[in-house]
Amino acid sequence: MSDAAPAPEPTIAERLSGREERIHVSIGAVCNNNCVFCMEEDRDGRYVNNSAMTAERVRWILEQNQGAEEVCFTSGEPTTRPELPELVSMAKGLGYRKISVMTNGRRLSHLPYAALLAKAGMNRFYVSIHGHTKKLHEGLTRTPDSFEQTAAGLASITKLKRFGVELHTSTVITDRNLPHLLDIYRFLRGLGVDQVVFNVMQANGRADTYFEQIFPRYTEIAAAFRRFLEDVGEARPMAFLVDIPLCTTEGVADFNRGYVERYRHFDLGDQANLKAARAPERAADGRGRGLVLVTRQDLDEAERDKRPACETCKYGPQCEGVWRNYLKRYGWDEFVPIVGAPNAR
Repeated sequence: MSDAAPAPEPTIAERLSGREERIHVSIGAVCNNNCVFCMEEDRDGRYVNNSAMTAERVRWILEQNQGAEEVCFTSGEPTTRPELPELVSMAKGLGYRKISVMTNGRRLSHLPYAALLAKAGMNRFYVSIHGHTKKLHEGLTRTPDSFEQTAAGLASITKLKRFGVELHTSTVITDRNLPHLLDIYRFLRGLGVDQVVFNVMQANGRADTYFEQIFPRYTEIAAAFRRFLEDVGEARPMAFLVDIPLCTTEGVADFNRGYVERYRHFDLGDQANLKAARAPERAADGRGRGLVLVTRQDLDEAERDKRPACETCKYGPQCEGVWRNYLKRYGWDEFVPIVGAPNAR
């Protein structure tokens, strides 16, 4: 029997440096929710782009990215695409080991449909739910009966977990649900959710349009999350705070500091959010199919900023910067570089 101490968990900086890239496939031409913070405010553009992701184009994208850690069907509401089970089966046939979907979960309330996706090869579900009550959730989705259907969708996936399916949730943090992190967490874990992710809004799309009504300061979010971790009464809560500058969350255990995965996807050439200088090169990646390659880094560079002081922060190499639309309202005062301070574990 070895007396060696267990290896320490990796820090958030180490996890960020070692993260692998996944491929996103944008297929949801429409969405049956109407979320107040939706980053996809250009509904017409989304319809054009995602409708163009035919089975032939999806197969090509999957073939070009074989070996990726994960393929995720996303954008709009993917379950509105009748072909989704066939596309999942296609991904499985091409050898993808992790096949996922970002969904509002409403259609998953029909257990036979959820089981069809799992049988086809879907083994991870990211379900968006933004409150623990009907009033809170539907006040943000602006869609009657969406709470009951999403909760029933979570129950369906919980029934399928014995077949190796993982269930994660995404709760977008707003002024309205920030005071209820503990209630939301307990509600979701009680439904069988494996990981509860609290996502900070991207400050674009509708989140920019309604910014003053819904967007809390990062420091307020971080303080509320620290209180939640103190109050939850668990040694290792399966809750993660994602997409917030790391300098604002110092003091949160590294285990609970989440991150946005690196990803790549393909858009139609006239729909992509790309710097002009990159467009020709990325169009070449589409191999004549009218598609251009877009990465998460492209979005960060187009919409976020850093300042010179950020170079002194120990998180500088991993930090994506701060949304410009956020800085327009609140400025830089919240963001103090972390220099040589110990990580929380």
